[in-house]
Amino acid sequence: MADDHTMFSEGLRRILEPQFEIVATIENGRELISEAARLRPDVVVADVSMPLLNGIEAARRIQKLPHPPKIVFLTMHEDATFAAAAFRAGAASYVLKRSAPAEITTAIQEALRGHTYVSPLVAGDLLETLMEKHQHPEKLKTELTSRQREILQLFAEGKSPKEIALILKVSTRTVEFHKYRIMGATGARTIADLTRYAIAHGIVQPL
Repeated sequence: MADDHTMFSEGLRRILEPQFEIVATIENGRELISEAARLRPDVVVADVSMPLLNGIEAARRIQKLPHPPKIVFLTMHEDATFAAAAFRAGAASYVLKRSAPAEITTAIQEALRGHTYVSPLVAGDLLETLMEKHQHPEKLKTELTSRQREILQLFAEGKSPKEIALILKVSTRTVEFHKYRIMGATGARTIADLTRYAIAHGIVQPL
């Protein structure tokens, strides 16, 4: 399970433990990737919004593991664009946190069977979003690279270039280079602009 809200994670554990073995509880996206590689779980239940690396970006990287788990998103984000991004990143299921508790169990079971599950509350809008982007590809937003999305999130979380360099184990100069490229791609001129862009695209959650 991956969610940075401890109380929510504890409640979810109580719902899932009668049917599933919980092998780890993670609080950020970077740790989720390393633990998924180490523990090789059958399923990851993750939030979209997490510190250091959001759930969607973490899912993209988990899909590159030799034996990737099924990924079930359990999130507050009802906007179908988030659900579409989740499925493009390799999700098997997308469930809203305000859904009935039995729904997350169903979503996990469907994922284990190789099926897809989407909360009914978002399913209709998701289909419409996917069809619109297929019919009008020119409307797709500027695509940042995986590294750029990661650095954008860290800037939006208030990290300095030096702090980001330490987290990513790169030079400060490399971080500044990526910031310049991100600003060019997004049209941002300040860190505040980058933060607004990150919130608007679900990379970080507003405080």
